[in-house]
Amino acid sequence: MSAFGTHGRGHLDGPVVVLGTGLLGASIGLGLRGRGVPVFLSDPSPTNQAVAVDIGAGRPVAELEEVPQLVVVAAPPDVTADVVQQALTDYPSAVVVDIASVKATIQAQLRERGVDLSRYVGTHPMAGREKSGPVAARGELFTSMPWVVCPSDETGANALQTARSLAGDLGGIVSQFTADEHDEAVALVSHLPQIMSSLLASRLQGTPLHALSLAGNGLRDTTRIAASDPTLWVQILGGNAEKVVSILHGVREDLNRLIGTLEEPMAPGARLDLAQLISEGNAGQARIPGKHGGPPQAYSWLTILVDDKPGQIAHLLTEIGEIGVNLEDLRLDHSSGQNVGMVELSVLPSKHDLLVEALTDRGWRVLQ
Repeated sequence: MSAFGTHGRGHLDGPVVVLGTGLLGASIGLGLRGRGVPVFLSDPSPTNQAVAVDIGAGRPVAELEEVPQLVVVAAPPDVTADVVQQALTDYPSAVVVDIASVKATIQAQLRERGVDLSRYVGTHPMAGREKSGPVAARGELFTSMPWVVCPSDETGANALQTARSLAGDLGGIVSQFTADEHDEAVALVSHLPQIMSSLLASRLQGTPLHALSLAGNGLRDTTRIAASDPTLWVQILGGNAEKVVSILHGVREDLNRLIGTLEEPMAPGARLDLAQLISEGNAGQARIPGKHGGPPQAYSWLTILVDDKPGQIAHLLTEIGEIGVNLEDLRLDHSSGQNVGMVELSVLPSKHDLLVEALTDRGWRVLQ
């Protein structure tokens, strides 16, 4: 059974040991330190650890003198089980959690080794950045982001509550899944998008620059995450291969269907099939949760032309605030060959006409 959208109850007192000072580990340290929780850091890379200490994410673990309340394993997925097992041995009274993006494989590895799982909880904060390493860390990285906790049958009540408190203290929205439920869900909502983005971006290799100059936000949006770290994704996809392959079989069926239709686009029923394919995409996209994880909601879009010079976007946003309309989303683009930018805004449908009229009255060039 999955529990959705709750904040972790209680707060950590610490000390907390963070093993791994990459983006997520260092961000956890910064966030907890911001709440006054003592944090101690360890990393196989002395440089990464030193940088994390310098930015204020914690102190070196060599300075730890108390028994830690919690150990957070922020190691790469392919060594997470090893680090968790060692942490349970090194800190025999501490709760140990990991934050790897696959859960069932790690849990199974620990169980096969006969590890006592009563003090261990697998977790996964659904947050990140394209940048990596401790220099990219942000204490607010997890604010209002999903944080999944995946207790096993052996997990003790105190361990589960401590894991939930970690997520809650960092501003995460806690959901509880089994490890298999988690891996099946992220295969679809996280791993498949990465694969599709990378496959699309790979088609751009060798493309003439004059062709790429026609690219708009559609290509940029769908290939943004193709810039992700290949080494990390080799581990993630390998660790969740069974769930990912199951979804890819369905994608392959859809691609074969599309290819067959486009090979004879004028055949009877071909255009209906193409329309159905796009409509199925419409239906799926409409199911994605809306703002703050709420129910899906259709928004109205409008585009404002702005001069491509400093201060224009800030001025536009200030005036929208004065008008009293809340923005749901914002995208930026540039007009090819012209010294103007295009700001695409989404608002509640009930506010669309009000905003268009008010911005036009203030001299902005609005496209609908």
